[in-house]
Amino acid sequence: MLATCAAMKAKDADILIIPGYTNSGPDHWQTRWQARLATARRVEQAEWSKPVREDWVNRVVEAVNKAEKPVVLVAHSLGIASAVHGIPHFRRKVAGAFFVAPPDVANPKIRPKHLMTFGPYPRDPLPFPSIVVASRNDHFGSFEQAEEIAAAWGSVLLDAGEAGHINTEAGFGPWPEGTLAFARFLSRL
Repeated sequence: MLATCAAMKAKDADILIIPGYTNSGPDHWQTRWQARLATARRVEQAEWSKPVREDWVNRVVEAVNKAEKPVVLVAHSLGIASAVHGIPHFRRKVAGAFFVAPPDVANPKIRPKHLMTFGPYPRDPLPFPSIVVASRNDHFGSFEQAEEIAAAWGSVLLDAGEAGHINTEAGFGPWPEGTLAFARFLSRL
């Protein structure tokens, strides 16, 4: 990249926070980021505890298509599947995606079972830069599965170590390492 190119800043983007199954609670890193980033807004779902793929995907597509600035997706868990399935319907520019803790939505052992309706993931390269942050002991998806989809999508894979599902229950409220990784990612867009 040429030195004259300006790095993207949060204020230059519409940052879409896309939570997963049951939403991200008040202490979750996504909620904290939304509160700190002036241009961040949450993609709200009608049914957080009984997700319907078509409805969730449509909500993400609507949010992207209403954006006025380049979009940066910040998706956690099932929010990743919702975002990726919506890509063919995006009419606005997506500058990049920061995907955290992708669940294995093609695994018949996933619980609750209806999460499988969000699988399988498309395997085409993504049309924008992306990062997949994955844990080595996530009970919703294996690190190997995250490696496979990151490779298929052309995403950079960040190894979070043994971080569970990278949510509040796993101790990731503030998540300073995630904040730094996201800031670095934005600066490269």
